[in-house]
Amino acid sequence: MGRAFEYRKASKFARWDRMAKAFTRAGREIAMAIKSGGANVETNANLRRAVQNAKAAQMPKDRIEAAIKRASSKDEKGFTEVVYEAMGPHATPLVIETATDNPVRTVANLRVILNKNGGTMGTQGMHDFIFDRKGVFKIKGADIDMDELELELIDFGLDSLEKNEEGQLVIYTKFSDFGLMQKELEDKHLEVISAELQRIPTMHKELSEEHTDEVLELIDKLEQDDDVQNVFHNLA
Repeated sequence: MGRAFEYRKASKFARWDRMAKAFTRAGREIAMAIKSGGANVETNANLRRAVQNAKAAQMPKDRIEAAIKRASSKDEKGFTEVVYEAMGPHATPLVIETATDNPVRTVANLRVILNKNGGTMGTQGMHDFIFDRKGVFKIKGADIDMDELELELIDFGLDSLEKNEEGQLVIYTKFSDFGLMQKELEDKHLEVISAELQRIPTMHKELSEEHTDEVLELIDKLEQDDDVQNVFHNLA
């Protein structure tokens, strides 16, 4: 069947792997939201956010409903968010967010991945001065006056507002104002595509292309672990 077929097959499998990982991540976010605030989407803002993010990852409706039902079961294991800090190759700061039902297993797996790929586990808080935790909302931007929206959202914690390459409006807010902004966007009936808490670097690290590839290879291997939700870095 030739190289072209093999390439298409490999690309398809890679895409399926990414989707499976995204669905696992979304399911655990749903589970943690239900554990903290119950299974009612109307009264649990964290669950609404988790469902929005699952839809943004193109998770089918029936799988979202199944994740909610499974997380609501008394027999289902609970997941806890645990954040680890590490150094990647060439002294690159990494913050690894996990959702785990077994932190002992999780930290052991992370140590193995880091040690095999030129990284080391760090201590909690070592990267606090490098990353600023912010709320990041993406909303549909068609027919919205950005200047007017910016003025309306300033009182609700708006840090900045920009348009991305997909034409979506991206709203940044302080971590402490995340809930306030989420409620205001809902009250305005704006279509929120995703709502996330991200760690935005306050300074960037410049590396050669070769060294950058080494760091990205480590990050890719960390993200393949089922317990890992997000890996943040400060590569330029």
